Amino acid sequence: MNIDVNTLFLVTIYVEAILGLLLLFVWIQNSAIQAVAWWGGAHLLRAGSITLFGMYGTWPDMLTIDLANAILLTSFAVTWTGARVFDGRRPLPVAMIAGAVLWLLGTHFAFTSDKMELRALVSAGIIAGYTWATAAEFWRGRAEPLVSRLPATFLLFAHGSLFLLRTPLSALLPWSPTNQVFGSVWLTVLSSEALLFSISIAFILLAMAKERTEYRHKTASMVDQLTDIANRRGFLIECEEVTRRQAEEPRLTAVLLADLDKFKSINDRFGHAVGDKVLQVFADTAGRTIRPSDVIGRLGGEEFAAVLYDIGRERALLMAEDIRSRFAEGASLVEGRPVSATVSIGMVLSDDPALDVPKLLRHADQALYRAKERGRNRVEIAAADHRGKPGGSAPPSSDYAADAA
Repeated sequence: MNIDVNTLFLVTIYVEAILGLLLLFVWIQNSAIQAVAWWGGAHLLRAGSITLFGMYGTWPDMLTIDLANAILLTSFAVTWTGARVFDGRRPLPVAMIAGAVLWLLGTHFAFTSDKMELRALVSAGIIAGYTWATAAEFWRGRAEPLVSRLPATFLLFAHGSLFLLRTPLSALLPWSPTNQVFGSVWLTVLSSEALLFSISIAFILLAMAKERTEYRHKTASMVDQLTDIANRRGFLIECEEVTRRQAEEPRLTAVLLADLDKFKSINDRFGHAVGDKVLQVFADTAGRTIRPSDVIGRLGGEEFAAVLYDIGRERALLMAEDIRSRFAEGASLVEGRPVSATVSIGMVLSDDPALDVPKLLRHADQALYRAKERGRNRVEIAAADHRGKPGGSAPPSSDYAADAA
């Protein structure tokens, strides 16, 4: 059975180029995963190397083969460096040319065609060395189990071993390439592409998994685990976007500060499990009442805050009143127990281009204090001027509908 080496190389070029472009596309989506860019570049280098091998006979033999092998060996050096980068170790830019230098030093004495076997042996040894070094990087690294440790080490070690054994292996098989000049290269290409394809797909999946893990870790520090809304840190970070929009296009913005009434007595009477559920009910009620573009967060304990950008005074009042009334209704029965839970809300309005959310929260806290003093379960509003000073108050919550009308 004969194999057309030209067709084999053409298919291999396509596979290498597609893998390289796919990896670079993943890197463009998240440039923080630099190792993916190294692997993508290595695949593109291999595509170029195989292209030059396919041009054998068109260019002077020595130039074509030496350049192709130099690029090929460099690509494995780049793969090795990518393995280091993936696990957070320092990249080795010098590795990009190390393969080419090793090839030139190792084969400078073997340019003639009668030493093709020696050239192939030197090339196979260098490639196997880089491949085993890559396997060692993964074995000692901290990558996730998807491609780390045993799976990656086995595939890469087998890949390197294949280069050293390709000549005796090809002699044992019942078919050979139609172009005898390439000797056992076809076996290496076929087997290598299968291994490299598997490894590269695993790299892509692992990079995506690592990105999701980093995103979860990043967001976990900004999300309140009980209510699944932003915590104080996350709330203030999300408010930075509102501050930027306010500076570019000033609009009337409302800052709400809500505090659950007599929450300690709820915990004492019904237990912390019920208290936690009440907090979740409020977060869910407020989250469904405000607009998707608004910001909400739990500042701590039973205290919550929200920022409503570009909203009219009447609408802000009605929204705060909706939160208050819907929460009282939703928390009337928690875990099968009748619970009388209410909330007091303080609100401040400002159209200052230099929106200072922490300062406005202090003003809203003063309005919240008045709501507590006046019997709780109500909304008080204080309007802030351009210097951020509060002033005025809203009518009792029962008058909001008429006031808004």
